[in-house]
Amino acid sequence: MNKLEFLTKANAKINKLKLKGRKHSPEILLILGLAGAITGTILACVATTKLPEITAKKEEELEAMHHNLDSVKESDNANLPEIKKQTTAIYLKTGVRYAALYGPSFIVTGLSLSCLVVSNVILRRRLIGVSAAYAAISKSFKEYRVRVAERYGNDIEKEIRYNIQPKELTTTTIDAKGKEKQKIEKIKVIDPNSYSDFARIYDAGNIGWTKDPQTNLMFLKCQQSAATKRLERQGYLFLNDVYEMLGFAKTKEGQVAGWIYDKENPIGDNFVDFGIYDVTRERARDFVNGYERSIVLDFNIDGGILEFI
Repeated sequence: MNKLEFLTKANAKINKLKLKGRKHSPEILLILGLAGAITGTILACVATTKLPEITAKKEEELEAMHHNLDSVKESDNANLPEIKKQTTAIYLKTGVRYAALYGPSFIVTGLSLSCLVVSNVILRRRLIGVSAAYAAISKSFKEYRVRVAERYGNDIEKEIRYNIQPKELTTTTIDAKGKEKQKIEKIKVIDPNSYSDFARIYDAGNIGWTKDPQTNLMFLKCQQSAATKRLERQGYLFLNDVYEMLGFAKTKEGQVAGWIYDKENPIGDNFVDFGIYDVTRERARDFVNGYERSIVLDFNIDGGILEFI
């Protein structure tokens, strides 16, 4: 390996290490900040133990000063200016000693606070960048959906988006004479793999869930209506807020994604939809008709909303 190749590889490794350092800089700064705060506290405690020495030295200097100067009576102010001058000098020196004693603690604590602030700034900038990228992708996808719907119609757009496939459903009925008849009916069903990452199963353990399907349906409709009213009142609504209303665990994505209400320039639907009445889903139809107690909820979020708040 010649010198040029060695320098090239070394430079590449250094650049990778720099990139890793930038990637993990918030964590590194956080650790440094916490370590600095602890160190600053320890230094301050150690410095406090030395305060009696400085105080005692000040008292000794004041006593020595008064011993060297003649005692001043109320009627004799000859030495009063000198006493004031030397007293001020002693207090200034004592202040410098205090500063030197606590200086390292203040410096370390200040640096640690700076690390914590910079770490927070970096994380906020990254969050804004991620939100902006998410908003751009969401906007592009919605524009694509609009173009597909304009060219092929809303039904075709929905079939493509949810991968809706035709399915033959065989049902058996008994006529008036007691004979069984089979009827083949073609229906459209949604691909279960086409649910969004934000979809959740409303089941036992969730808020409002009971063994009665109709009660569950009424509860979800009420929560859906309440979420829409909250959206209109606030002007925005996070997905985590809806998760909390239904008893689902909050997620990191749910604190970024949600709905925006804008009556003049709507970004999305301007209402909250749980996907209860999605007729393309067989289990949703069964839930609405009272045959199922549980249902998969897939929310009509507008995407990342931090950029619009």
